[in-house]
Amino acid sequence: MTGRILFPRLLVACLAFLFTTGVAGQSSEKDSRKTRTTLDVDGSTRLETDMAVPVEERRPRVVGSGAVSSPVSSTGSSSVTARFDQLLLTAMQSHLGATYHFNTTGPDTFDCSGFVWRSFQDIGLNFQRGPARSYWATFAPPPKEEEFKFGNMVFFSGLTHVGIVVDEKGFYHSSRHNGVIYSPFSEYWLSRIDGFRRLPLELMQTPMMNQKARAPKPATPAVSVDDDNQP
Repeated sequence: MTGRILFPRLLVACLAFLFTTGVAGQSSEKDSRKTRTTLDVDGSTRLETDMAVPVEERRPRVVGSGAVSSPVSSTGSSSVTARFDQLLLTAMQSHLGATYHFNTTGPDTFDCSGFVWRSFQDIGLNFQRGPARSYWATFAPPPKEEEFKFGNMVFFSGLTHVGIVVDEKGFYHSSRHNGVIYSPFSEYWLSRIDGFRRLPLELMQTPMMNQKARAPKPATPAVSVDDDNQP
């Protein structure tokens, strides 16, 4: 009799235990599957279990008619600029050490405006040879923030002297006493700057279209005025 009573009770207890264990397991599984998010550095959310992807890799790059592309390291305009800078720097440095002589354009002697004209001619840029004042009147000024950009013309002492900017630290020019040299923008030069001019973009692109620079044209004789006080 006692066994008949205990057996149903034991069965009920076992079933209750199994039911309780199942409910607890399901609850634990639900907790583990809850969506847990975190904020990325750009403010977007992602699952904590997801791998963080750099912001740059998630931003699409649009090229052409809207196709998505991976990041690129340079553009056409930057490659043109780099090519122009390389050619002009080589041209200027090829004349280092040449002596100063009034109203000459090389190859062994230059005045200041003759050196500027020859340097650009060497890389295929053709414009009228003249004194520093004529370059000032011919070309437009660059934006204020780009005045010391490579390749700009820099003018001194009442437009009587001109050179070509390398950067904010210095420039190349034909000095009356030292010939073609690189000079730093010392207090002497900075105090005498009149302003800057730059060649138009379409003219600067000319040498980029050629594998090598065109042969420079003979210079038209011109009267050039340089400051006798240039160092």
